[in-house]
Formats: sequence, C-alpha cells, structure tokens
Amino acid sequence: MKFTKSLVFTLLALVVVAALYRILPNRPLGFAPQIAMALFAGSVIKDRKFAFALPIISMFISDALYQLLYSIGLSSIQGFYGGQLTNYILFAGLTVIGFFINQKKAWQIGLGALAGPTVYFFVSNTLVWAAGGGYHHPKTMDGLMLTLTDGIPFYSGSLYATAVFCTIFFGGYALLTSKEMKTAKV
Repeated sequence: MKFTKSLVFTLLALVVVAALYRILPNRPLGFAPQIAMALFAGSVIKDRKFAFALPIISMFISDALYQLLYSIGLSSIQGFYGGQLTNYILFAGLTVIGFFINQKKAWQIGLGALAGPTVYFFVSNTLVWAAGGGYHHPKTMDGLMLTLTDGIPFYSGSLYATAVFCTIFFGGYALLTSKEMKTAKV
C-alpha cells in the first residue's frame, strides 16, 4: 500500500469513525468494526507497525471515550479496566490473521471474517473464565462451557459485524484503488 495524502486521510477517518461507532448506545452486542479493521489492516497495510496501529488506536480512542462518558455518568461501561492490555494483545493477534488474507480473493476475506471473530471468541472467553471474570463460573470444563455460552450473543454479533465491515473495508479499498489506477492511466 502506497501512502498518499488521500489514503492517510481515509485511514484516519476510518479509525475515528470506527471508534465513534463502537461507543454508540444500544448497538447490538458485539457489533463493532474493530475485528474487521484488524483483518483489513493486516491484509492491506504492508508496513506492519501501521497495520497493528490501525485497530489498536481505534480501540484506544473508543475506550477513552467510554471512560470519559463513564466518568461523567453518561455510560455504565468503563473504558479502561483490569485485563484491558489482554484485549489489545488479542486485536494485535487478529491483525496477524490479516497478514494471511489476500485482499483480492473474496474467499480469503470470507474465511478471515469467520476466523477473526471465532479466534477472538474462544481466546477472550477462555481468558475471562481462567481469570474468574464474567459470571465467575467454576474452573471446570462445565464452567468453561458456561462462559462460552454466555459469550454467544457477542460472538454472533461479531460474526455479522465482521462480515459487514469486511465487505465495506475491502470493497471500499478495491473501489478506491481501482479508481486511482484509472485516473493514473488517464
């Protein structure tokens, strides 16, 4: 990916809009663009530090906004909490999945859109269970299964969101780059 002025502006706008979308009240559980953003960044941005930065910065902005709203009593959701670093590491891992997606192959994008939320679901819920978070289910196989069951509404929302936002991000990028190619040939 060659960084042009318009592309940098577009990526910055993407980060800010995704962060603002994540804090919308009453959005469906798990329906947020950050997993798709991590996959997109890993696939499209060749400079790895920028690829990792895109979803992490978006998460940080939305977490800071959540914390601000929480601090002034407008939200019951804290932006920063114990275990937050783990969440950022998970999103960095999702960016790595994007490294294996060829942005020109729809089947790879679709597979990534399934793999990203699935990996996030299993790893994050297993870590919540292991740390005694959530509903404090016992540290048994039954307790793990209960914790995973508790996360299903978030998982289904993440699957839908990732499919929708991958379509928007990868499709928009394909349109943007094909338009730039056409104007460069003129």
